[in-house]
Amino acid sequence: MTPMGILHRAIFMTTELSRRWRPRSLLQLVLLAFVVVMLPIAVLMFQAGQALSQLSTLADQSARQAVEETRRARMLSSLALQMERSARQYAVIEEEGLRDIYDQKVQQFGVLLEQHEPLMRNNADFQSLVERFQRLRVLPPAPVDDMSAFLEGFSGFATESEAVRDDTNELIDARIADIREQANSVKARLWMQTAALVSASLILMLFFTWLITRPIRQLERRIFGLGSGDHSDTPARIQGPAELVQLGDRLSWLSGRLCELEAQKQQFLRHMSHELKTPLASVREGTALLGDGVAGELTERQSEVVRLIDEGGQELQTLIEQLLDYNLLQNSRRMKVAQFDIATVIQEVLSKHRLALDNKDMQVKSPHHPLMWQADRERTARVLDNLISNAIAYGANGGQLVIRLAQQRDWLEVDVANSGEPIAEADRDHLFEAFYQGSARRKGPLKGSGIGLSVASDCARLQNGQLALVDDAELPVCFRLTLPWADRRARGSQHDRAQYANETARDEALPGGDVRKEPWSVR
Repeated sequence: MTPMGILHRAIFMTTELSRRWRPRSLLQLVLLAFVVVMLPIAVLMFQAGQALSQLSTLADQSARQAVEETRRARMLSSLALQMERSARQYAVIEEEGLRDIYDQKVQQFGVLLEQHEPLMRNNADFQSLVERFQRLRVLPPAPVDDMSAFLEGFSGFATESEAVRDDTNELIDARIADIREQANSVKARLWMQTAALVSASLILMLFFTWLITRPIRQLERRIFGLGSGDHSDTPARIQGPAELVQLGDRLSWLSGRLCELEAQKQQFLRHMSHELKTPLASVREGTALLGDGVAGELTERQSEVVRLIDEGGQELQTLIEQLLDYNLLQNSRRMKVAQFDIATVIQEVLSKHRLALDNKDMQVKSPHHPLMWQADRERTARVLDNLISNAIAYGANGGQLVIRLAQQRDWLEVDVANSGEPIAEADRDHLFEAFYQGSARRKGPLKGSGIGLSVASDCARLQNGQLALVDDAELPVCFRLTLPWADRRARGSQHDRAQYANETARDEALPGGDVRKEPWSVR
């Protein structure tokens, strides 16, 4: 089996083990991790103690032997000189006491040779010394003439003793070198064991860290999913200690509860918008009939009142349609990608607001040169409509409205800037939140709903683009729409297409036969 196959099998077995075995609590998992991670370190400490004890014992024995052997070799050399001196004194004086001293020295020398023989058994100098000692063991009796040949045997005896002493020192040095090599070998083995066991501890530490952090990361992803509105129907079950598994179950319950509340909210918005639009259609139809004089001629004062009622109904219908658009965007992710001239779209949106622009006497600068782009035309127009409506609602009377285009490879930038009061710093972070009402006052008779910029931001985000408030060198307020060149295959899922078709059919079947208009943006 290849190393990659062994590694794959080990990972598979570990995963299966982690699935079948579950710690009952987080404390149990932490304690088990501590024990298992410390186990290789404990083994390392035990082996290091054993190795150090072995080296210490070996060093102690070697030191004792070296001292003993060195002392013995030195005594052999000294006894050799004493034996020669005793023999020569006996040859001169011929006293029996000197013979006894010689015999005593011979006995001591023989004992030391026997003790030294295991160390120097194969040494040539030691064998020569033993042979010479055998010839000198017995001191011959007087007269002196018989001693001369015996005394000649002591020639080189002391030298051979010194040679044995030197050889003993060399053997001791060799033994010390051998001990040093053993110590280095033990040290290398300890380093290898340290590296292996510490690596094992690190691997175990990483494994248990993964076991502990995996459910935490799963909980984190679940929480981020709840915050971003991703309520999965079958969320993955948390794998880990019982406390974290229980917390995952609570998050699943919370996800289901949030889905229910979101569905109730969408249903409320949809029903409220439809229910409001039904009587509103009748009101507008009645004001239209009164304005046309069907019920009789109206005085100038009555005509003014009818006109005010009709304008208020039109503004209210715009707000209701904004709610419908917001509800539709929250439930549909379909994109209708097509190529279109962005300059033409800008002029079409401006023409819808021409009367409002004339009433505020705003000067408009917009691009007229054609620029083909590929995106969702309807949503792009909706973004521009909201931004231009916003500029009219909050811009200064007699001010400026400037629209600029800039293309950077696969990205298109559309700036919508206007003169007027700058947006407060406290409102900048909340501009694109639904139903947020800023500190700036809308210039008009009707209070805004606070969802215009939220709808525009959603339209940009659904096209993988972005809508942001940017700083402009000429005008105090500037919104920038950034759109990528869209892929024609990004047309949404079958579920989104069906939902979008149902929403469209339902909106077209609203009472009164009103045609839906593009919403005005209200902060």
